[in-house]
Amino acid sequence: MRQPLLKLSALLLPVALLASCVTINVYFPAAEAQKAAEEFVEDVIGEAPADSGGSAGIENGEAARFVAASVEGRDVAPPRVFSHTETRFDPVGFFIGSAMAQENVDIRIRTPAIQAIQTRMAERFQGTLAPLFDAGAMGFGNDGLVVLRDPAKVPLAQRTAANQAVAEENRDRNAVYREIAVANGHPEWETQIRQIFAKEWVAQARAGWWYQDSAGAWKQK
Repeated sequence: MRQPLLKLSALLLPVALLASCVTINVYFPAAEAQKAAEEFVEDVIGEAPADSGGSAGIENGEAARFVAASVEGRDVAPPRVFSHTETRFDPVGFFIGSAMAQENVDIRIRTPAIQAIQTRMAERFQGTLAPLFDAGAMGFGNDGLVVLRDPAKVPLAQRTAANQAVAEENRDRNAVYREIAVANGHPEWETQIRQIFAKEWVAQARAGWWYQDSAGAWKQK
């Protein structure tokens, strides 16, 4: 009788020790990150120009509203937050009386640092990059960056400026993916955020623009 009890105790002891130091892993909230990417990209790319010649772009986006509010001295809107509640199984819940654990995860995309980057990107896109996309000279890379895929379509006199704009844009893109992850308290999310944004740039690309597929081949939307 004593031997079975000893075996049972040996089995329960590790479980009891595990229960005393349970750590809840925070899983990456892909759905909420996708919503954040949609909002961010829409504000940067803006709407396609109307046939009537009406202006679109940054003045239709949230970035412009932020800039206008700052210039006029008005209060800007509070940080946009996409709330995500995660529920996951607690393997020791049977022994400690809790079968499930929950943790709220927010995706914040309107911190001062992120907003400053977004404003630069929107201005650059409308002023320099969009015409390059329209001309077929530029495309969205599958890594979330932009690529001057066909320099021959850029007049020689403008090629240096185009290359500089690409370098500045990619510097901001790398920075914003990192900043979103850091602002949400999870620097390790940077890779997933970059992947989601890479797909969203393509999803919102206008007809005729170029992009890289997952294999690196160039395709026209």
